[in-house]
Amino acid sequence: MPCITKRHAAVDFAQSRENPLVYKVHPQEHVNTSTEPTPFEIRAGGVTLSGEKSGDGPPVVLLHGLTASRRYVLLGSRLLERRGHHLVSYDARGHGESSPAPDPTAYEYRDLASDLVGLLDALALERVVLAGSSMGAATAMAVAIAHPERVAALVQITPAAIGDGENWGDALADGLERDGVDGFLAAYHPAIGDQWRDVVMTFTRQRLERNRHLDAVADALRVVPRSRPFDSLEDLRRVKAPTLVVGSRDESDPGHPLAVAEAYVERLPDAELVVEEEGKAPLAWRGAQVSRAIAEFLERRF
Repeated sequence: MPCITKRHAAVDFAQSRENPLVYKVHPQEHVNTSTEPTPFEIRAGGVTLSGEKSGDGPPVVLLHGLTASRRYVLLGSRLLERRGHHLVSYDARGHGESSPAPDPTAYEYRDLASDLVGLLDALALERVVLAGSSMGAATAMAVAIAHPERVAALVQITPAAIGDGENWGDALADGLERDGVDGFLAAYHPAIGDQWRDVVMTFTRQRLERNRHLDAVADALRVVPRSRPFDSLEDLRRVKAPTLVVGSRDESDPGHPLAVAEAYVERLPDAELVVEEEGKAPLAWRGAQVSRAIAEFLERRF
């Protein structure tokens, strides 16, 4: 399957007829039950990280976005396991089933990056592919810059602009603390068109409801948007690992501007960009398609 290169040519991905945001393992992607995920818990940075691993082969570590959990990177797709990869996913501190940070301010990218390195050490993973979405993408990039020897390749799924003191998470955190998931949604006003609004709101509710510690998610909402995973975009020129950047168009996902993904590709020494066709759901919302893009990128590079 062709990928967008630094020239940003068009790519055609099949549009699923199903709701792309409903967490579901598609029947054609079931793998043998002997490879069903094995859960684990590890201690790192004063927190307990909950995760799971499955499959055999070169390791791919998945990192999710802010307010999400490990289910929301590949959305249940098992394609990478079928393509011969050892898949590791975990909930970031305060998210999913992982424990809250010992301090409500300890959700900066230096904390998240330290957790990731601690997890790699605990699982004896010396060199891995890091595939992260949004907050997870920034965490993966921070580790790739600081610890290039640990990263064989990078996948940056809908990277966001790096923190500059923004406080957009405060109102969402206030709503979450006041009225739980309903309070968050009442304060959430994404600048998207009617075509995507219902599915985005449904998706947001689903992923929030998977978090055990909503108070910790609220703490993270106040800290992560203000944090910086690296000093500036120019730091990306130091990345040694080949990188796949999965962008999305602004009409459906304005929180992750396509211009940011393009800026990454312009600065990364060895990078490719993929993005959906105009009017179609973002690749990041379609687990099988983004998994296929990752698998074929890795097959080309290794």
